[in-house]
Formats: sequence, structure tokens, C-alpha cells
Amino acid sequence: MIGSRQIATGLGVGLSIAAIASPASAAICDVNPQGVSFGNYDPLSATALDGVGNINVTCNEVVPFSVSFDQGQGSYAERRMIAGADWLGYNLYINASRAMVWGDGVTGSTVSATGDNVDLPVYGRIPAQQNISAGVYLDSITVTVTY
Repeated sequence: MIGSRQIATGLGVGLSIAAIASPASAAICDVNPQGVSFGNYDPLSATALDGVGNINVTCNEVVPFSVSFDQGQGSYAERRMIAGADWLGYNLYINASRAMVWGDGVTGSTVSATGDNVDLPVYGRIPAQQNISAGVYLDSITVTVTY
């Protein structure tokens, strides 16, 4: 039987947040992530599924900072959303072309900015035609802001 399966997916980006201030900095920053929601994934589609989220960094003064992500339940090469014993590969990127993986600065790229209220888009992509079971697939990413 040939049919179409729709898989509901979501991604909680930033359930854990770490802000690391240098000793000389008097700035105080808040980090407010908006998760990447991919919607329904069709494993029979030949097209990758894209989504966009946001990280807002608000500080009490203009400061330079960098934002990095951990690998979640997978690796920087392929993050994984989990549903029971099943997983769905995806990744997060710093650019709309989805060419540069958002990582920890060592195994992937970080984003650097300067300001007191900065919105940073988070671009996500689930590669096409992954053979998975129906379910709700989730991952949690730790966002680290260093200033």
C-alpha cells in the first residue's frame, strides 16, 4: 500500500539556558528562545522540511556576545529528535541557506553580535525521506550566551 504519513514534530530550543559573563563585565543579559517548529513531516516527500525559530538576547547595556548550541540528543553532524525508540535526523543552522551548522564554536559555528536587544534567527531542516513511525518527535538544545 502506498500512502502519505504526516509526522508531527517539534523542537524545544533553549530549554536550558546558560549565560556566562566575563569578570570585567557589569552587563546582565536575558536569553529568550523561541523553539523551531517544523509542523508535520511527510517521510514520502522528496523535499526537506524547513522551520525557523528565534533567540532574543536582551542586555542592560550594549555588549558583544556569542551564542552557541549543544548537540542535543545527536551530534553536530546530525541532531536527533526522539519519539520513544525512534529518532528523526535534523539540524540547526545560522544562515537561511542552511549551509553552516550552529554549534559550540569548536565543532560548529557560533553567532557573534553586539547590542542590548538582538534577535537571532535559528534555521532548522529535516532531510527528506526518513523512514520513521508516526509520533511526536522532540529534542532539547542548550543555548549558551557568552559576554
